[in-house]
Amino acid sequence: MGDAYGWLKVVHILAVISWMAGLFYLPRLFVYHAENEGKSELTQVFKVMERRLLHAIMRPAAVVSLVAGAVLIHLGGWDHPMPIWLWLKLLLVAGMLAFHGMLERHAGRFREDRETKDGRYFRIINEIPTLLLIGIVILVIIKPF
Repeated sequence: MGDAYGWLKVVHILAVISWMAGLFYLPRLFVYHAENEGKSELTQVFKVMERRLLHAIMRPAAVVSLVAGAVLIHLGGWDHPMPIWLWLKLLLVAGMLAFHGMLERHAGRFREDRETKDGRYFRIINEIPTLLLIGIVILVIIKPF
């Protein structure tokens, strides 16, 4: 199991990095998109960028992160009994998934030209994945509970 477990960790970490890159970048695209409403040619470019980021990077990376993580939990024996730090990590991962879902909804509203939030809103929510990631890394590395 040693080599397979190590390689699965590699896949998980690479997928998480890819997913996080999208979670950091998409709200930034939304800032520019919101601040350039009315500039049809430019907003069409943002729509393409947002769609490609979601479909080609974020969704696949999220799925691989979750599947690889679940298999790591099982193969590592972390699921019998599951330690408190892991429950808390999974709670933060659920927050990350909720944030991802929220970004999907915003992308849909931009695509349909009915987004009402401004650039300031997207600048503020852009901090959410950073805070979640800090908590996740602390829980995984330090295992305080």
